[in-house]
Amino acid sequence: MLSIIKSCTLIGVEGFITQIETDITSGMPAFITVGLPDASVKEAKDRLSAALKNSGFVFPYKRVTINLAPGDIKKEGTHYDLPMALGILFSSGQLVVEADFSDTIVFGELSLNGEIRAVSGTLPIIIEAKRQGYRRVILPYDNGAEASVVDGIEVIAIKNLCELQQYLYGEKDCVYPSDSPVESTVCYTSDFADVKGQENIKRAMEIAAAGGHNMLMIGPPGSGKTMLARCFPSILPDMTQEESLESTKIYSIAGLLKPDKPLLKQRPFRAPHHTISAVSLTGGGRIPQPGEVSLAHLGVLFLDELPEFQKNALEALRQPIEDKLVTISRVNATITYPSSFMLLAGMNPCPCGHYGDDSNRCRCSEIQIRRYLNRISAPLLDRIDIHTEVPNISYEKLADKKAAESSETIRARVNAARQIQLNRYATLPILMNADLTPRMIETYCRLGEQEELLIKQAFTTLNLSGRAYHRILKLARTIADLDEKRNIEPAHLAEAIQYRRLER
Repeated sequence: MLSIIKSCTLIGVEGFITQIETDITSGMPAFITVGLPDASVKEAKDRLSAALKNSGFVFPYKRVTINLAPGDIKKEGTHYDLPMALGILFSSGQLVVEADFSDTIVFGELSLNGEIRAVSGTLPIIIEAKRQGYRRVILPYDNGAEASVVDGIEVIAIKNLCELQQYLYGEKDCVYPSDSPVESTVCYTSDFADVKGQENIKRAMEIAAAGGHNMLMIGPPGSGKTMLARCFPSILPDMTQEESLESTKIYSIAGLLKPDKPLLKQRPFRAPHHTISAVSLTGGGRIPQPGEVSLAHLGVLFLDELPEFQKNALEALRQPIEDKLVTISRVNATITYPSSFMLLAGMNPCPCGHYGDDSNRCRCSEIQIRRYLNRISAPLLDRIDIHTEVPNISYEKLADKKAAESSETIRARVNAARQIQLNRYATLPILMNADLTPRMIETYCRLGEQEELLIKQAFTTLNLSGRAYHRILKLARTIADLDEKRNIEPAHLAEAIQYRRLER
């Protein structure tokens, strides 16, 4: 007898509907799985056999053939266990129900005692199922909260095979409540109110947050670069519902979602150690997984001690910064992960870290300093909008008891500037100034005669590249938005130019 169960696989960050066809016939006992299954899918035979027997069912002593369609797409993961078990029960006649399963998606991993375990990648599967018009999804109970954040689809959360049987026979209601509470409060552990002095750096960070610009901080050890970076998430603009879902999809695929927080409400902040490899940074591996640049999507990627990172890892950042995505090519498929992140980096001015400070402790030679700075290539620096110096703090500022401006106050200005951008680009496929293309820059970053003379002088004096020229204009557009000005003025352009510290 043939049975057909709909399930889903993952291609990158998108779900892809698959069909589990199960046929049981007489003949030599065998369990055959076709349709490009990987090792974890082939191993399902032993899990299915034990799970069915320990749940009061019988594993058929016949020829069992399972086809995972379409057959030209690699099937990976353990979320096929539940639909395969359900297909065997239907085909063997152990479960007979009149319900129509053509509008139902089924997935989940089985344990040997029949319990249904949570799997990663639930959210993109639910989103794709809803997009294709499916009305119901049967999944592990522990994935219920994650699935319930998507409206318009019925979520059936099951704990074990016996409970699934009770649900199918109408003996138990397993519908996961769609109004289950989702934590919406955002709590930050660091606040700019705790940072003494460094007003210029705070201003630069406010601009970076408002327009989504990349930023590099250069300063001696102990000047506060890391502390400022830890405070940076507290001034980032609030996430929209669409942004929350997009970020959550990536964390769902990576298996990093916490059970009590099924929907990300706080922008990601990733801070990998400088020993990280290029593959871990950009994504990939034998079984492709999103890297740090994708986990930081719509958030911040903080690289402390930038010159200490491997050269090939840093150079691998150039394409994700420019294209806002990462493409991983394998023999069986090409996978694309989004990577629209803000790069925030910190570094010392020289190997010892004290070049240029008032202590005169630096003993590095000019060759050593140049060799150290040259670890960061010009093409990578060209993609960073803001280069700013972080000086040491004086005792008077550290001892000052006056409260500094809080992150909440700064975030209010950032949110106002970001709303201006959302309204301006409402009909365009971008959200913020950092995403402007050269053609869009001509429309939204127009300069007057005085501004043209200023940018021309800076272009010639600083020997700027075409990319740096465009990034200055985008930065000036953000500064004007913070001032709630319709046009870019000379003061906005001058401030944007002075943030190109390394060109100076």
